[in-house]
Amino acid sequence: MKSISSIAIVGSGALGLYYGARLARAGADVSFLARSDLAVLLTRGIMVKATDGDFTLPSVKAATKPEEIGPVDLVIITLKATANDQLARLLPPLLHTDTVVLNLQNGIGVDEPVAAVAGPERTLGGLCFICANRIAPGVAECTMPGHVVIGEFSGGPQPRTRAVADWFVRAGVKAEIGASLLEARWRKLVWNVPFNGLSVLHGGMTTDVILESPEREAEVWALMREVQAAAAAYGFKIPEDFVTLQVERTRPMGPYKPSTMLDYLAGKPLEVESIWGEPLRRARAKGVETPRLAALYERLLPLAAGRMRGL
Repeated sequence: MKSISSIAIVGSGALGLYYGARLARAGADVSFLARSDLAVLLTRGIMVKATDGDFTLPSVKAATKPEEIGPVDLVIITLKATANDQLARLLPPLLHTDTVVLNLQNGIGVDEPVAAVAGPERTLGGLCFICANRIAPGVAECTMPGHVVIGEFSGGPQPRTRAVADWFVRAGVKAEIGASLLEARWRKLVWNVPFNGLSVLHGGMTTDVILESPEREAEVWALMREVQAAAAAYGFKIPEDFVTLQVERTRPMGPYKPSTMLDYLAGKPLEVESIWGEPLRRARAKGVETPRLAALYERLLPLAAGRMRGL
């Protein structure tokens, strides 16, 4: 493949602002596909507040239509999975013959819609183990930089997989290549299923408050065990120390607000199907009993009903 120099960020929420600004500061030609923050991006740029130092990207290339950006070498999707029906409109104008598409969405079953539009042969997925929020228009705050795991949608790692990961490393982001994208997605669910779900179920509860209660912490552990069992049914053994780490690394975060909780409080669409519904259906397909996941999913459905889609 040709070298990567031009990048389009599709979706300018917390991840899009944070990673896009870092990539631009590292020398990439980055364009942001944005809507609500467009005026702020064009006039004030992007501010990143991070544990390794704050910085501002004063000059930003941004547009509301993909046609205004045109074909690029790398497309990074940071839209919510609830907006995937827009991919057929948003992606084609950004593609040339060698364009690579990296999907950073949460959950399972989110890469297939991307591959359906861009082609499986050019689709990658990424899992962001990070604590980041968009705290104001054009402002991203990162309280735990974590790392990114990048994998191919079809087959094993390729030279382009390394090329994409290298850009993240150049931007100051820890990145590793995963042998199995699907396994990485199951691992991310170990945290997302309990903490995102319980934060919404309890009306907008931060992670520290979730863990203050022995009963709620017990529910966290039980949900993680069910995700672990479902993943194992597909041949992905998630080690016990990884599961334990998900709780232990959450304790010192303080009053962290999971992304689904922020969407819930803002009245935005919730990624119920990709984070809870699809894992539940896949567990059932393998005959794995996940009663707590099923109960959580059923209780989240009415909270998500009637919310409008948005970028």
